[in-house]
Amino acid sequence: MTRPTVEVADILRARGNDFIDRHQLRLQQLKVIRAISRCRTAALGGHIDTCPQCGSDQTISYNSCRNRHCPKCQNQARQRWIAARQRELLTTRYFHVVFTLPHELQTLLLQNQVELYNLLFRTVAETLLEVARDPKHLGADIGFFSILHTWGQNLLFHPHVHCVIPGGGLSPDHRHWIRPQYPFFLPVKVLGKVFRGKFVHGLRLAFYGKRLIFAGQIQHLSESNNFSSFLRTLFREDWVVYAKPAFGGPEQVVRYLGRYTHRVAISNHRLVSFDGKDVTFRWRDYAHGNKQKKMTVSTEEFIRRFLLHVLPRGFVRIRHFGFMANSQRSALLDVCRRLLQMTPVVLSDACADNTSRLCPTCRAPMIVIERLKPAEVVWRFVSQCFADTS
Repeated sequence: MTRPTVEVADILRARGNDFIDRHQLRLQQLKVIRAISRCRTAALGGHIDTCPQCGSDQTISYNSCRNRHCPKCQNQARQRWIAARQRELLTTRYFHVVFTLPHELQTLLLQNQVELYNLLFRTVAETLLEVARDPKHLGADIGFFSILHTWGQNLLFHPHVHCVIPGGGLSPDHRHWIRPQYPFFLPVKVLGKVFRGKFVHGLRLAFYGKRLIFAGQIQHLSESNNFSSFLRTLFREDWVVYAKPAFGGPEQVVRYLGRYTHRVAISNHRLVSFDGKDVTFRWRDYAHGNKQKKMTVSTEEFIRRFLLHVLPRGFVRIRHFGFMANSQRSALLDVCRRLLQMTPVVLSDACADNTSRLCPTCRAPMIVIERLKPAEVVWRFVSQCFADTS
């Protein structure tokens, strides 16, 4: 893949300080701006690499910020996560189900991110597990993992959860593997109604438990009557649950996961131009035939949209449930493999856990022979400049 001509880091370096001066930001948003602006620059220090195979010249590489919102730093984290998940894949079809919250909840969500993102994960998991256990639909205990995304293609706030689910589940006595009755695994209309009911019930409990914040344009919802009226409006429309057609076995799943697990709000390759005043980026208009378009917004608006998707400190955005839950994953996956009569999964070279930088000459993994502090990087750069001019 070619190097992008514009990066998010370029935009934040040029206008990030101006944006900070103009807006009141959360601590995590400030940290994201600082981290991405300094990523792979001398400000974070560096290391000297060499190739043990061909003896390529030693080069200085700047360190990454490793912030999970940085478009540059997610590739290695993605590869490590996928390599770990490969050992858990089952030889069955996999399904992709997406749960989306209505736009009426957006302001409330932004003011109560930890409380309501946790509620979103919990109600999605309870919905899938409950509907799957119903003998009318599957009658089995399922397992899956969920990934929180908070953005749409236009970078606006659009919270939704992607769920990747093996096609089937364990019978209640764990003696049989039960396969799905429906082409889309579970009926989406049933999922939508159960999801809506559970989430609204969770909102009501959070309100009476005084765990919600109401400020600005939703301050009136702090009154019990107003909040109850608001909850009733959430039942006027169906909540969207979208099930994509099943995709293939383990190898296809691994490639698919790479597109969703560690994605950030916008990749550098979607950026088209930045002239100091405006930013142009590519986006797909799913409402009009999935057409690819270009959008131009002011730099201030671009940064505002980007920062909408900064998650609270320590918030876990990939979670496992059912027989894939951390507490029982190993034992129950062994049961699943036995019932599916699985042969060992062979890991492909493309998805191997090899995140080392490759030698530009022979493509062998480079090794680090020295680590440099920021001041040492600057000193070496200045020394080299003097040497070149002498």
